[in-house]
Amino acid sequence: QVQLVESGGGLVQPGGSLRLSCAASGFSSNYFSIGWFRQVPGKEREVVACITSTGANTLYADSVKGRFTISKDNAKNTVYLEMTNLQPEDTAVYYCTGATQYKDDSVCPASGGIWGKGSRVTVSS
Repeated sequence: QVQLVESGGGLVQPGGSLRLSCAASGFSSNYFSIGWFRQVPGKEREVVACITSTGANTLYADSVKGRFTISKDNAKNTVYLEMTNLQPEDTAVYYCTGATQYKDDSVCPASGGIWGKGSRVTVSS
């Protein structure tokens, strides 16, 4: 079964850190661009960070630059999102998505790819 499964979410205090994982099964992530998106109720899903199939190129939303790091371990078929200095505005459900085609930015996966079911991150004191 082809799927992406997110894990690592939870409750953290402002200033804290979390690492999200996106594990691919049923296919090799070696050939897939992977993106992390997040969504809060009432708002559209927004891109957080993306990484190309080889891991050579990355892209970050301005709001997370310098705080979040995306990385790819093709041997483990897993993509990580290391999140530091978390703030209440980072609270959201985080989703990963993968595709073999790219958006116009040549880093993020094109629409219509595989999506995970999400992992909730809550930043609160």
